[in-house]
Amino acid sequence: MIGPQVTVIDYGMGNIWSVLAALRFLNVDARTSSDPAEIVQSRYLILPGVGSFRRAMESLRAGGLDRAIIDAVRGNRSNILGICLGMQLLGSWESEDGETAGLGLVDCRVDRFTPVDLAGNKSPHIGFNSVKPASGSKIFKGLPEVADFYFVHSYRMVPEGAPGMVSLCNHGVDFVAAIEVENICGVQFHPEKSQTNGLTLLRNFLEV
Repeated sequence: MIGPQVTVIDYGMGNIWSVLAALRFLNVDARTSSDPAEIVQSRYLILPGVGSFRRAMESLRAGGLDRAIIDAVRGNRSNILGICLGMQLLGSWESEDGETAGLGLVDCRVDRFTPVDLAGNKSPHIGFNSVKPASGSKIFKGLPEVADFYFVHSYRMVPEGAPGMVSLCNHGVDFVAAIEVENICGVQFHPEKSQTNGLTLLRNFLEV
């Protein structure tokens, strides 16, 4: 097995088994955990997620996982990859169900696609779509200049003001498909459902 061990954060709202299956296909020593003490000590963290931003933050706070994630990333310099809702949770706030504060690891907001944004496209955004990686991106290393990944989402992180390296996708309007800020990475798509491209990205994250 490839080390060091990777922790997939289990807070009751993520496709953890699909992520674990992809990691194990890559021969990665991966575990799930909802224990703040284990999360703080992990070198690599993966935060998956599907569903409501507000409910997800409530679940993280109820288990003390929000503080554990922040302490791991900011204090111990653990590497983190947020997937789909997990990437959005890394942001400062989201407008769903009123304004809800996120983990604040990335100073960027999350908003719903509007009819004007969509320009005739459907919401939720479902299926494979092309991503244009940021120049110098580490997690897209070895992938084509335009690579396809699988998306399922109605909310998106807006690129205006987003820090770090920002990779874009377009669904009527440009939105953040991936972000890299020092030891913090996030992807709006599902690498665990994106075939060879997704497996390559996961492997690259573990080499950051």
